Order: sequence, then C-alpha cells, then structure tokens
Amino acid sequence: MKKVMIVDDEIGIRENIRSCIDWEKEGFHYCGDAPDGELALPLIHEWAPDILITDIKMPFMNGLELTSIVRTQQPDIKIIIMSGHDEFSYAQEAIRLGVTEYCLKPISAAELIQMLHKVSKQMDEEHQRMTNRTITKEKLLADLCGGLIGTTDAIESAKQLSLPLSARYYTIVIIDVRLTDDSREPESLMKKLLPILEETRDPHVELLPYIRSRTELVLLLKYHSDDSISVYLEQLRGRVRMELEHTFKCNIILGIGSQQERLQGIHVSYLEAEEDKYITRLTLQNRASLREINLDEQTNLFLDRNSFLEFLKIGSPNLRDHFVQEFAAPLQSFDWKSSSYGFYLLNDLTLESFRLANQLFRMSDHSDENITSLQQTIRKITCWEDCTQYLCSLLDLLWQRRAACSGKYSDVIDQVKAYVSREYNNEQVSLKMISAHVRISPSHLSKIFSQETGQTITEYLTQIRIGKAKELLKTTNNKTFEIAYKVGYNDSHYFSNIFKKTTGFTPREYRTQGTEESQAGPSDMRKEPMYE
Repeated sequence: MKKVMIVDDEIGIRENIRSCIDWEKEGFHYCGDAPDGELALPLIHEWAPDILITDIKMPFMNGLELTSIVRTQQPDIKIIIMSGHDEFSYAQEAIRLGVTEYCLKPISAAELIQMLHKVSKQMDEEHQRMTNRTITKEKLLADLCGGLIGTTDAIESAKQLSLPLSARYYTIVIIDVRLTDDSREPESLMKKLLPILEETRDPHVELLPYIRSRTELVLLLKYHSDDSISVYLEQLRGRVRMELEHTFKCNIILGIGSQQERLQGIHVSYLEAEEDKYITRLTLQNRASLREINLDEQTNLFLDRNSFLEFLKIGSPNLRDHFVQEFAAPLQSFDWKSSSYGFYLLNDLTLESFRLANQLFRMSDHSDENITSLQQTIRKITCWEDCTQYLCSLLDLLWQRRAACSGKYSDVIDQVKAYVSREYNNEQVSLKMISAHVRISPSHLSKIFSQETGQTITEYLTQIRIGKAKELLKTTNNKTFEIAYKVGYNDSHYFSNIFKKTTGFTPREYRTQGTEESQAGPSDMRKEPMYE
C-alpha cells in the first residue's frame, strides 16, 4: 500500500480527510498529518510517505515552500497541492516546482480518492518503466550504438547510472584486437588496453568504453571541439595503435565513424565505424597478399590512386571513359593471366574508393556485399579492356550511391544559400557563423555542402560576392574600394586579387571591356581560405 500524508493548518480538514476515506479498502495507508510545513518536514523524513497532500496557505512554512524542499530532498514523493485560492500564480508556481496534481478546495472524498488512484497508477507505471529499463553502462552504450534506445530513455538511463552523456559531438571508434599468441585470453587483454587508451587520450576528449565481444572494444568519444578530435584520431590510427600492438603482441584494426551532434546519431557513427573496420581489414589482407606475389619487372607498375580518388569526388560522368583510359594506361602490357598483382592493385583501389565514399556520403548497409561482388569481378579480368570496363563500373556504382543520397540536405543547402545572399557584404561571415545559423557542426556542414553542390562554402560565398561586384561595376560609378566594401571585402587590394583570379580581369578591366567572356562560371572558382 502506498503511504499518504496530509499537511493543512485547518484541523477540521485534516480530520475530515482522515475519517471520510476507507484507506485500506482503497489500497492506501494513512500515515499521519501535520498543521504546517515546518512541523511536517521531520515527520516526512520519519514516515517517508509516497504521496504528500498539502495546503498552500499555512503559517510558519507554506505549502509551496514545503514542496520546494521536499522536491529537492526526496524527489520520488508525489505531491498534491490543495488551495482555497483560485489564483493562477499559485498554480504556476506549483507546476514549476513539479507537483503531480493541483486542486481547489473544497474537494469531496470521491474526488480525492479518484486523484489518489490516478497518482498511484502514475507511480506504478513509472516504477515499471524503471524496472524494464534497469540498465548497465555497457547495455546503455550498446543500445545507443545499436539504435535500440530513444533520446529521452537514454538520458534518463544515463542519469540513473550517474553517467555524463551530454556533449556537443560524438564519434564511435571500434577496436578489433587479434592476439598473435593463442595461449592468452582476449577479454583480459582488452581490459589492459583501457588504462593505456585513457592515458594517451586528448584531454579534451572523453572516452566511454564497452567491450562488445571477445575481440572488440567500442569507444564512444565525447568532445566539444572539432580541433581536438582530428588530431586524436590520427594518433589513435598511428602511434597509439602501433604502441599497443608492440606492447601486447597483438594485431589491432580500427574502425572510425563520423562526427555526430545528437545522441541518435551515435548509431550512424557506429555503422560507419563497422564499415570502416571491415574495409581496413580487407585492405590489410590485400596488402599482406602482396608478399606472396612473385614480383618481376612486369609487376613493377604504378597507378596514381590519388588521381582516381579525386576523379571519384569531383569528376564528371561524360569524362569517365577518357579519364579511365589514361589512368589505366600503365596496365596495357600487363599479363593478367600469369600474375595476381593486377588483382592486388585493383582490389586496393576499390577498397580505398569505398573508404572515401563512406566519408563523403552515407553508403548503403550492403557495402560488404558490393565489395565481395567486385572482388569476384576483378578475379575474372583477363585483359586490359576488362580492366577499364571494371574501373568504369566502379565509378558508376559509387556515383549512383552519391546520387541516391543527394537531395537529403536540400533544406539545409537552401538555408545556407539564403544566409549567404543576405550576409555576403559582412566581412566577418565564416563557415563557423553559417554553421551556427543552420545548427550543424562546421565539419559536417562543409562536407554535405560540397557533396550536394560540388562547391565549398567558401567558393560559393566568393561566387556570390564577385557576382555582386560585377553588377556594381556595370551599374554604378562606385570606386573599386567602395565596391569591395559593399561586397564584404574591407581590403580593396585583396578584393582586386580575388576578382582577377575568379574572372581573369581586374575590376577596372572588367568595367572597361564589359565582354561576355568575363562572365566566369562557378567551375572557374578558385579556393581561398575561410577566415574564422
């Protein structure tokens, strides 16, 4: 039975409530009453009621003061406020203090019983939810990574665990540990890794780890600055990983997900970390196979992998065939039937292409199936023509993935463009200012804007500014420094340099010639630094 306590300065009301309700029959235990808040406090601590019914207007300590103290010291107690004063200010304050119910005197026994049952039911439901949600730190982190828990439940569970979950950014790192000595247990090794990972972490990055399996450790990284995480992740992939492998005689494969701003984004980062880990493992296996290849002069070939990746990012489909012909030219004389070196080259290129695609845009959940299918295709290559056909197909596949993701951020892109159109004449406009306006982190905004438009935000801002400058040069007699100021450049010399780099003309030449050839398009934009 839930215990009920009454606090009211009118003895008649207390006696009436006590005697008019069959407490046991209704499923409650009446533990006692008090005439004011001051006398009630020690009794509340002694009796620990589940439900406290209190009047507002009382001497010494009124009901709102009592409520404020009880909510702080014993927040699980449900409070019902009674008042004979039909004033909205009392109700407002009661709601602010978190009371469960608010009612006006006089209240009948039937109404009070109904209210008590309502509060009792609410308590039962809350208890059931908490019971169902009894959770460990590991379970909470696993559910966040698996996308199995909502934001509200995650925050409440973290509070229950006294786990600081709130942060500006989140990133998932998966550490796959494979022992070179079968006599040791991987679970004990991963527990030894944790203190070292904690010691070597960036002071601005907090680690929340959990052991996912016998061979996998998952780190939820929390941080508040873009600057700290990039350096830390680079160290984790390089120096820290090698030190751990050397110290513990093991092989470590890392998978790193994207930066996310919301708790629900942790699941996305986890999926991307899984994908990154999978591609990293395949890459290492592929490079290990190179040691088994009997190299000769024929396999001493070089493919400019960076040029292929750059073309994947910004290349045009109508230039695909020409690019692939030039890119694969070193393989024209290669004997595909006598050596597996060609498989190594194309497999390595394929894996790096998928890694880049995962960074640029969200790939499908079946990338592993795609890679397996592509590896089977590579093994069937017998001539140079097969090779070029494969490379064209690889580009087409990844471009299709990019197209499938396009349009997802159209609203954000529209907001960015509208903001730039309004604020282009403000010299202080920066990536950081724009990202704050659209409520997306600078790094993520930069990525999706480039992905969706083919331009960086800096290039777009410059395009708008130079376009406005052209208009002013043609329609006004303003001097160059005046026009520079009007389009967001306080330094007229710098403006003139940017104008010429963009259009091929100085501002004076453009104004004098006024030729159509001076209308440079977005593809002619050069990159300039974004000043924060």
